[in-house]
Amino acid sequence: MLYQLYEAQRSLMEPFADFAQAASKMYSNPLTAFGQNPLSQRVSAGYDLTYRLWKDYEKPEFGLKTVNVDGTDVVIQEAIELDKPFCELRRFKRFTDNAKVLDGLKTQPVVLIVAPLSGHYATLLRDTVRTMLKDHKVYITDWKNARIVPLAQGAFHLDDYVNYVQEFIRHLQAQYGNCHVVSVCQPTVPVLAAVSLMASRGETTPLTMTMMGGPIDARKSPTAVNNLATNKSFEWFENNVIYRVPTSFPGAGRRVYPGFLQHTGFVAMNPDRHMTSHYDYFKDLIKGDDASTEAHRKFYDEYNAVLDMDADYYLETIRVVFQEFALVAGTWDVISEEGDLERVRPQDIRGTALLSVEGELDDISGSGQTEAVHGLCTGVPKSQQRHLEVKGAGHYGIFSGRRWRETVYPQVKAFIADHNTQQKRAAAPAKRTRSATKKVASKA
Repeated sequence: MLYQLYEAQRSLMEPFADFAQAASKMYSNPLTAFGQNPLSQRVSAGYDLTYRLWKDYEKPEFGLKTVNVDGTDVVIQEAIELDKPFCELRRFKRFTDNAKVLDGLKTQPVVLIVAPLSGHYATLLRDTVRTMLKDHKVYITDWKNARIVPLAQGAFHLDDYVNYVQEFIRHLQAQYGNCHVVSVCQPTVPVLAAVSLMASRGETTPLTMTMMGGPIDARKSPTAVNNLATNKSFEWFENNVIYRVPTSFPGAGRRVYPGFLQHTGFVAMNPDRHMTSHYDYFKDLIKGDDASTEAHRKFYDEYNAVLDMDADYYLETIRVVFQEFALVAGTWDVISEEGDLERVRPQDIRGTALLSVEGELDDISGSGQTEAVHGLCTGVPKSQQRHLEVKGAGHYGIFSGRRWRETVYPQVKAFIADHNTQQKRAAAPAKRTRSATKKVASKA
C-alpha cells in the first residue's frame, strides 16, 4: 500500500514540479516582465530548487562519447552484449581511424566491471568506466530496475546474481581467452563466490580480481549499514521494507525493496550534509556560479536516481552477507543454473591474482571488511596478492573523483598489466566439469 501511496503523491506533485521549472525560467529571463523584478534572481533560485526537490529522477545515461588515448580522441559506442531478464552486459566499444592507436586498443586487457545492485544504477560508476577506457576494453553489468521486469520472468535471487557473473565471465573468456574482474562495493561478495565456484569446478578463472570497498567480512569495523542489518531481524526487513510494484509498471505485483525507500535511507545517513548542499546550490544560483550549480545538478541527478531491487535478492543478501556471514563462515551454498547445490570455497582459487582496495574514511564498508578477502583466498600465492588503503578517501572516493583517478587507478592499471601476460595460458583448453562444459558449449 505504501508504494501505491508514494506513486499517487508523485503523480500529484508532477504538475507542480513542472510549474516550478517554468516559473524558474520566467524569473531568470530578463526579457520577461517577471525577470524585471529586483528579487527575480532569488525567486528563480527558489523555484529551481523546488523543482529539483519535487522532480522525478529517471535512470541517467553513461553519456561517454569519446575518450582520449595517446592524444587521440577515440569514439565510444555503447552496445548491449548480453540481455538477461535482470541485467544487461554493456560494452563500451571504441572506434578510431588512427591505425597506430587502433593496433594498441586491440591488445589492451579486457575488464569486466561488476556494478553494485544496491539502490543506484550502474551509471554511478561512470567515472570508473571513463578512466579505465583509456587502457582497457571495458564491459559493465547494467542492472535493471526490478519494477520494469514482468512477473513472468520469475524472481531474482542472490544465487542468480552469482550465476549471472559466471556467465558474463565465460562469455568474455570465449571471446578473448580470459579477462580481469573489478567489483565495486556490494558485488565483491557474489563475485568472489562466482570465481570460487568456477575454481572448484576446475574452470578457467579470471586473471585478476580487484575488489573495492565491499563487505567481504561485515563483522569488521561495523558501520551504520552493518549495524542496521544486525540489529533488525530478517522478519523485520521482510515486513517493513518489502512492497509490491503498482499496476502502472511492467513489473506489477513483483515484491521489491522500492527505490524511494532506499533513497530515504541514503539521505537519512547524512541529512545535514544534504541540507547544506541544497542551500549552497540556492546561493550559487543567486550568485550566478554556473560551475558549482552544474556540479550540484550532476551529482544529484545520479544520487537521486534509484531502482527497485527484487525482494528475494535483497533479503537473501541481508541474511547471507550481513547476518549469517556465510561467506567467511564457510557455510554458503549456491544453487547453480543446473540446480546443483555447490559450496562456496574461496580457498580453491589459485590462478587469479587478488587486489583489494579500501578507503580510510569509508562509512559504508568499514576498515578491514574488503581486506578480509586475502584471509579467505589461501590458495592464491602471497606474491599475487596486494592491498591498498586510500588515505583520506571515503566510500565513493575509491572509484570516483580525484583520488580514484590519481591514486587508485594507477595501481589498478599496473596490477592488471602485470598479470595480463598470463593470458597465454588461456590458449590451452580449459578444464571443466561435464555440466559446465555442456553449459558453455550451448552458449557459444
